[in-house]
Amino acid sequence: MNFWTAIASVFRQYAVFSGRAGRPEYWWFFLFSAVLSVATGALDSSMFPSLVSDPGSGFAVSGGPLSAIFGLATLIPTLAVSARRFHDTGRSGWWTLIWLIPVVGWIMAIVMCAQVGQRVANEYGPPATSPALATT
Repeated sequence: MNFWTAIASVFRQYAVFSGRAGRPEYWWFFLFSAVLSVATGALDSSMFPSLVSDPGSGFAVSGGPLSAIFGLATLIPTLAVSARRFHDTGRSGWWTLIWLIPVVGWIMAIVMCAQVGQRVANEYGPPATSPALATT
């Protein structure tokens, strides 16, 4: 699964919390979200400097309108692909909530999401495969 296929797959399954998502789908979408978050943050600070920075310190103190729009637009697909990724490793989608625990939760979530998915069907469905592998 390449970058654009993964992004399209996540947005095609915008609010689908059932099923499984393989590592490429999850991590390509993670990269997409990270890059666009940085880009919207940079645009916010250049287009709306009074909204996103503290004049005394010069540091950004909150997100601007573009970051907020992007965050809201990707909130549900991010939660959905995370739940499907946990399903692929045999865990409940509720494990997505571990991201709410600072540092320790983040490390645990990254480790769990980086694990190889189960190669056999589990209670969440058949193994996640890329379209290229499905035809061979």
